[in-house]
Amino acid sequence: MNRKGTIKRSVGTALALLTFSAALMAMGPFPQVRNKERIRENLLTLRLLRMTQALDLTEEQSAKIYPTINRIEKEKMDIQRQLGPEIEGLRAAVLASKPDEADIAARTGRVREFRDRIKAKDDELEAFLDANLTLIQKAKYLIFSVDFYRGLGQVLDRARRPALADRREY
Repeated sequence: MNRKGTIKRSVGTALALLTFSAALMAMGPFPQVRNKERIRENLLTLRLLRMTQALDLTEEQSAKIYPTINRIEKEKMDIQRQLGPEIEGLRAAVLASKPDEADIAARTGRVREFRDRIKAKDDELEAFLDANLTLIQKAKYLIFSVDFYRGLGQVLDRARRPALADRREY
């Protein structure tokens, strides 16, 4: 089978996984964190497959880019996991009947640190891609990123609508 046929089949499979994952997410919170991690991994896989197609990556580029993107995205997910409890703590501190300004200042600083770490990972990825993509591929990547996340948002919205309607019936 040719390369394009393999890519199309892989993208189709990943898209089906994405749709299934989106439908599961629309049903409400998951009892296990592992399920959320699988969904994130599926989304990353879908993104990499779609990116390969959109940028016309060579096999050599794919072999070099995939591991780096995987590593950076997993590091970002780890930072985001750490950020979640910090945000919840900040929310609780702000909503307290007598907010402690010193506590809020400390929590705000930690949240900013996590956000800065995520931004640094994004900058690291962008620098890596700049060094490993052609000018045309860089432009395609910018377009791809916007289109991918816009499309993902639309898929999630469609998946949530029926689930929300079902919940209102009860």
